Amino acid sequence: MTSATDDSRAQLRRTAYLLLICIGTGAMLGRIFAVDSVDKIGMQEYRLKQIGDELARRRAELEERGVQGKKLQRELTRIEKALYDRALLRRPFLSANDRSRWCTLRALVEKDMRVEGAPYSIDNVIQQPTWDTIDMVKHDGHLYSSKPPLLPTLMAGQYWLINRTTGMTLGTHPYTVGRLILVTFNVIPLLVYFVLLARLIERFGTTDFGRLFAMSAAVFGTFLVTFAIVINNHLPAAVCAAVAIYALVRIWFDDERRLRYFVIAGTFAALTAANELPAAALAAAIGLALLWKAPKQTLIASLPAALLVGVAFFGTSWIAHRSLKPAYMHRSEGDNWYDYTFERNGHQHESYWNNPVGVDQGEQKAAVYALHVLVGHHGIFSLTPVWILSVAGAVLWLLPGQDRRLRELALLIVAVSLVCLAFYLSRGPVYRNYGGVTSGLRWMFWFAPLWLLLLLPAADAMASRRWTRGVALALLIVSVLSACYPTWNPWVHPWLMDYLHYLGWV
Repeated sequence: MTSATDDSRAQLRRTAYLLLICIGTGAMLGRIFAVDSVDKIGMQEYRLKQIGDELARRRAELEERGVQGKKLQRELTRIEKALYDRALLRRPFLSANDRSRWCTLRALVEKDMRVEGAPYSIDNVIQQPTWDTIDMVKHDGHLYSSKPPLLPTLMAGQYWLINRTTGMTLGTHPYTVGRLILVTFNVIPLLVYFVLLARLIERFGTTDFGRLFAMSAAVFGTFLVTFAIVINNHLPAAVCAAVAIYALVRIWFDDERRLRYFVIAGTFAALTAANELPAAALAAAIGLALLWKAPKQTLIASLPAALLVGVAFFGTSWIAHRSLKPAYMHRSEGDNWYDYTFERNGHQHESYWNNPVGVDQGEQKAAVYALHVLVGHHGIFSLTPVWILSVAGAVLWLLPGQDRRLRELALLIVAVSLVCLAFYLSRGPVYRNYGGVTSGLRWMFWFAPLWLLLLLPAADAMASRRWTRGVALALLIVSVLSACYPTWNPWVHPWLMDYLHYLGWV
């Protein structure tokens, strides 16, 4: 039986979880409401002040040439618009990466942005001031986002409703509409993520310190909250992975046989893969585990749910590109959608990817890439050292004598982690770019809920000694530092890369 003391401590921990979640949510909302390309605010204000002087000069020139009346007004209006468009720098969309998806949203919903016969084409959108992006491809004579179309298609539903009920667009009201969509698709899913993680942490943890440590790391020590201010595929992938694992735990540990848990497991495992293709390894592992545990329920509930997601993923890809392969996979000789020229505002431009710069050029040496991916300037363990405890926790759960189900859960997470890591490390130089200009190795962010579970036994083991608790807290401090370093924009280099560059080492 559970004692009254145990009940009171559990209630206290739940209160602490709630406080952490509320603080983390408030921090995310504050950053979303302040989202702006703040490095350009001063420059834009300076340019806007110059518009009045320039208009006055142009008016004097036109009047000197004898232009008067309506013709003068029309000419001044044209000049003012051109000057204003060039002056605009501010926007709540902080990188070519997330702007690529926002462009697709506008193309799908805004009537004047559509291209006849190519509903996902962003040809018209990129002509707008501040709506440039390098994350695009070209085929059939049209430009498209290089991102899989399923996520922006799902987002388009809310945007369509906003647009039709209020008349606002991402072009006319980018801050209002953009922030509302960010709250809907980032903050609310992360709230679900935190709640489910709190339940799993409470279940698998054995000490107060270990549980509260893991929950603190979940809210403040990973890059998911860092990326809550931009549309990206990594955050929804992590949320979907957490939901899938939660359903798996209910089935595997509690012998839950209600079909809804199998539907949830199949749907969200497939959605994880739809957002991060290498996460197909997780979907396959969960599918095999469920098939072994409960074949009937898996076949009649999980499999159809997963197939439905697959149909949506490949269906939207076919509608957008007439190809079942994601756009970013068309990069081979003879089928390279990244090799193109395009026109923007009357000027011809060449694809950025024909002459990439900086980290986008790719790391030439595989060994150097592996070093920096693991413990270097984009290192999983150097930027987020709490994951060191996840490695230790995996060892503890895999030891002989441990609960068989915990060993199986740890084995699943370790196997999927190694498969995905090996995939990224084995890719060619053009793909060894650390995810571009980004504050961490973003391709592995979706592992956060899985690694947080593995972290628990190590954190619990460190709870009994002051010095081991101190070590754990030091690792947490560095992890929070890395997550908070990009104070206003997650699309910047990690602090460790900036420091190594300062030292002249990279």
